[in-house]
Amino acid sequence: MAHDAPEVVEVTKTRVSCDGGEGGHPRVWLQMPGEHGWVECPYCDCRFVLKEGVEAGH
Repeated sequence: MAHDAPEVVEVTKTRVSCDGGEGGHPRVWLQMPGEHGWVECPYCDCRFVLKEGVEAGH
């Protein structure tokens, strides 16, 4: 059985929200840890990656 790779979304903020799309899951707010520029949604595994050139914490 093939498993779809999680979606990767480039963002410009270190705090993002995810609702899994239309009817996906409850909206959650996620904060990227300071040690790396990404965070994954615990519901849908979507990975939010800080756009290159954007400093963490801004």
